[in-house]
Amino acid sequence: MAETERSPGLLEVIEQFSEEASPIDFILILEHWPLFLEGIWHTVVLVVLALIIGGILSIPLAVIRANRTPVLNQIVFGYVYVFRGTPLLVQLYLIYHGLGQFDFIRESFLWPVLRDAWWCTIIAFVLNTAAYTTEIFRGAIEAVPYGEVEAAKSCGMSPLTTNRRVVLPNALRRALPAYSNEVIFMLHGSVVASTVTIVDILGAGRILNSKYYLAYEGFIAAAILYMILVYFITRGFRVWEKHWHAHLRPREA
Repeated sequence: MAETERSPGLLEVIEQFSEEASPIDFILILEHWPLFLEGIWHTVVLVVLALIIGGILSIPLAVIRANRTPVLNQIVFGYVYVFRGTPLLVQLYLIYHGLGQFDFIRESFLWPVLRDAWWCTIIAFVLNTAAYTTEIFRGAIEAVPYGEVEAAKSCGMSPLTTNRRVVLPNALRRALPAYSNEVIFMLHGSVVASTVTIVDILGAGRILNSKYYLAYEGFIAAAILYMILVYFITRGFRVWEKHWHAHLRPREA
C-alpha cells in the first residue's frame, strides 16, 4: 500500500516560498523572533510609560492653559512651544548626550539616571508627549459648552469640583479621537530609542540587517510589527470611544 503524501506544514511552505519565489528571507526573520520580541517589549514599555506619565502631567498643564492662569500660563506655553517646535530626536540627543557635558550634572544625584539611555529616553518621551497632549486637552477644555459650566456654578460647585465633575470628563471625551492620533505618533516616534543603544522594534530590525548584511528584511519585519500594534491601538480606542460616547447614540423610543 503506497504511503500517502504528507501535506507540507506552514513553516515548510514559508521556507519554500522564501527560497523559490520571494526576495525576502522570511525564515531568517522567524528564526530571530526572540530579538523582535525583545524589541516589542522595549517599545511597548517605553511608549506606555511615557503616555501614562505624560498624560497625568498634561491635565493640570492644560487646565492652566485653558484658564489663562497668570504667569503659569506663559511658563507652560513656553514649555509646550519648545517641545512641539523641536524634533523628538533632537530632544533625546540633548538629554542623553548634552546634559553629560556639564560638570554639575555629572556630580549631582541625577547623574545615575541621566547617564542611562533608558531613563533619558523615558524623560524625552514624557516631556514630548506631555507637550502635545497639553494642547489637545486645552482645546477640548475650551470646547466645553459654557452653559454646562454655568449650570455647575449655579448648583454651588466650587471651581475645583466643576473641573473634576463637569469640565474634565466632558473634555476627555472630546479629546479622545485626537489623543488616539497622539498615541500612534508616539509609537512611531519611539523609533528614535534605537539611536541611543536601546533595542526597540526598529533596533531589532537594524541588528538583523547588520548581522547578515541585509537590505530590508529587518525593516520590513519592523514595519509589519508597527502596523500590528497600530491596529490594536485603533481597535482599542474605537471600543473606548464607543463606551464613553454611548450616551450620544440614538435610543429606541
